[in-house]
Amino acid sequence: MNNARTFIEGLPKAELHLHIEGSFEPELMFELAQRNSVRLAYGSVAELREAYAFSELQDFLDIYYQGMSVLVEERDFYDLTHAYLRRMHAQNVRHVEIFFDPQGHTDRGVDFTTVIDGIWRALQDAWRNYGISSQLIMCFLRHLDQNSAMRTLDQALAYKDRIVGVGLDSSELGHPPSKFADVFARARREGFRLVAHAGEEGPPEYIYEALDVLHVQRIDHGNRALEDPALIERLAAENMPLTVCPLSNLRLCVVEDLRDHPLQKMLELRLCATVNSDDPAYFGGYINENFVAVQEALQLTRKQIIVLARNGFTAAFLDAPRRTQLLRELDDYVAAHP
Repeated sequence: MNNARTFIEGLPKAELHLHIEGSFEPELMFELAQRNSVRLAYGSVAELREAYAFSELQDFLDIYYQGMSVLVEERDFYDLTHAYLRRMHAQNVRHVEIFFDPQGHTDRGVDFTTVIDGIWRALQDAWRNYGISSQLIMCFLRHLDQNSAMRTLDQALAYKDRIVGVGLDSSELGHPPSKFADVFARARREGFRLVAHAGEEGPPEYIYEALDVLHVQRIDHGNRALEDPALIERLAAENMPLTVCPLSNLRLCVVEDLRDHPLQKMLELRLCATVNSDDPAYFGGYINENFVAVQEALQLTRKQIIVLARNGFTAAFLDAPRRTQLLRELDDYVAAHP
């Protein structure tokens, strides 16, 4: 595809799989550490960047949770979120759905209100200043028990006007979705949208559990669905979105080479795949970098790139007028760039 990079950079896009704590660039982390008198285990930005050589998900999570320690005040959460959204404006991202991990903060003494007020204020400023719409999804940490998740859901009920849904993240292996059946059932009764990480490191059975036990409306990752023909057929028939994260998969060794990434096969199988950055500060790229990297590795066609962008808007938790507006923006851009 000629001028693929330029076409991708200007393409209107949505991001549906982004952990706000995973957008923590080392420069900002060190700035907040100094501001809050928090001592990091790394002596410099360069040393911290060197530590981002992960061999597996748990290696990443160990550094990820350490980085959270510098987030103390509402202003910190605002600054973190605003920095991400400023980048998204530059990358022509028109809608974002942001994950946040309250347990990673409340368990170390930061008030739930402090976390959500800072993030929410940045989201509102991004709408006013950049025209970026957003939704906020609260994730439960699956390496903790369901009682902890239930307490977190209790805290979230006062903010149902700000939190559109709940999700499930952190260490996947050994923590199947069924572990959280009760808390997801309650969240569903409360009217929250439901998503869950499944099939990144965990087997296809975890995806079945996310669908049949948790009743999710999107699967985050979902790579290992391709190991099960019946599951592929079901996901296609239900038009179940998969929020795929190519550079994350490469850095965490879910795939050894992007040329082996299943994204193109997902499209060929008519799965509703989307492209996202996951934890971009740690994994070497935001959404444009993910699109460009996977296009180059898999030689995706212009049509496939457009399908991926369109899937992002159709899979988003948007109201009908905003979805229509964004799809029209996409169509207008494509028509103007033959």
